[in-house]
Amino acid sequence: MPNTSTEPASTYTAFVDGRLIASGRKDEVITSLKHHNDSIAQSALIFDDHTGRQVDFDLSGCLAEVLERETAAGRHGPGRPKLGVVGREVSLLPRHWEWLEEQPNGISAALRRLVDEARKREPGAQKARRMRAALSRVMWAMAGDLPNFEEATRALFSPDDEQLAELTRAWPQDVRAHVLRLASEATRAEQS
Repeated sequence: MPNTSTEPASTYTAFVDGRLIASGRKDEVITSLKHHNDSIAQSALIFDDHTGRQVDFDLSGCLAEVLERETAAGRHGPGRPKLGVVGREVSLLPRHWEWLEEQPNGISAALRRLVDEARKREPGAQKARRMRAALSRVMWAMAGDLPNFEEATRALFSPDDEQLAELTRAWPQDVRAHVLRLASEATRAEQS
């Protein structure tokens, strides 16, 4: 069944020694990494663009095996994996459970509706703050020991894109470009 969610597909960015290797959907990044020699691919730092968290892909084997394994990895666990539904635990007070049980189409449908409604109302400032927090995680991993890192982090959250650009001039070109691109996206989100 096709994904009918309005959420864009997750994207990832991979770096090796400060050089951008790949950026895009999971399968695109994996394919690009597998086209490099395995020692380079295994030493890549890969980030989830939405969260800024570092991720690892098991790149052993041929490309088809890696893609199959990574696709299968997303299908495990409770829920309805074909629909992208993942089961997790939620702790609520009895009054919350009572209200949810009264909702049409069941508890899960009611929770999904509430979350979707809240996301639609999310102001640009909240979205930008989330984007900057994700970028901060990438900056810590990629640039934590580079010149002006602390000042650049302050500029990111100020937000002051011009100051950020100035402070990151000495950083590796691909790292700097990635940081400035995502900071600019956060600024645009804030202004929308």
